[in-house]
Amino acid sequence: MNILEATGRWTIQRLRGINYLAAVLGCALFYALRPSAWKRPVRSVFARQVLFTGVEAAGFTSRIAILVGVSVVVQAQLWLGKVGQTRFLGPILVAVIIRELGPLLANLIVILRSGNAIAAELGIMKVTGEVRVVESQGLDPFLYLVMPRVIAVSLCVFCLTVIFIVVCLVSGYICGVLVGVKTGGTIGFLDSIAGAIGPVDVFNVVIKSLLPGFFSGAICCIEGLSVEHAITEVPPASSRAVQLCVVMVFLVSALVSLVTYV
Repeated sequence: MNILEATGRWTIQRLRGINYLAAVLGCALFYALRPSAWKRPVRSVFARQVLFTGVEAAGFTSRIAILVGVSVVVQAQLWLGKVGQTRFLGPILVAVIIRELGPLLANLIVILRSGNAIAAELGIMKVTGEVRVVESQGLDPFLYLVMPRVIAVSLCVFCLTVIFIVVCLVSGYICGVLVGVKTGGTIGFLDSIAGAIGPVDVFNVVIKSLLPGFFSGAICCIEGLSVEHAITEVPPASSRAVQLCVVMVFLVSALVSLVTYV
């Protein structure tokens, strides 16, 4: 009976957490679509979050993309050229870089770089009473603290995904040319990639970047605002946020891939 009780309690807690997350996501999307919700303080928070999550992360994302391009794209060109199967270069790079690695690594970069910071920032604001100050000034804490961060994280993940894919493919091609790999020329390389891209690939990029980013932003805000009493609760909340976001990214990626390939 103790095992059943513990299992039931755990299940109920998880269901409540999922229900709360769904409510936060629904409210964030609802208010984001209302122009009246985007007052000057909200726009200011949104702009700062875009700057930190997207603009300032573009350089780091590009450096990671260059390394991945050198590792993956060059090897694909090298080994497919050796076995005389260069016609598969486009489909392989589209499947590996565009469908999977691009959205996945962009999400992880945002989670590790910005998700942790969002949870810690909101947790500190909650402990020091800044959330109550925001409320006393007539601002809705949800509109001011949560909604702009959730939308900004989702959009930034999408933009960073596009940057990652472009830089990865370009750097891989240039490195292949420098090391003497037979690439079939710039036009042949671009034709191979463009010919392998279909509506399903566009669907993958959009869903695997926007949706996990949407979830990640909400999870980080929820965990940050769950801090109640002491500043020592902030690091565990940040850690939980990162862990849940990583699980959510892989879960969404796996589900979308399953739908796509099946």
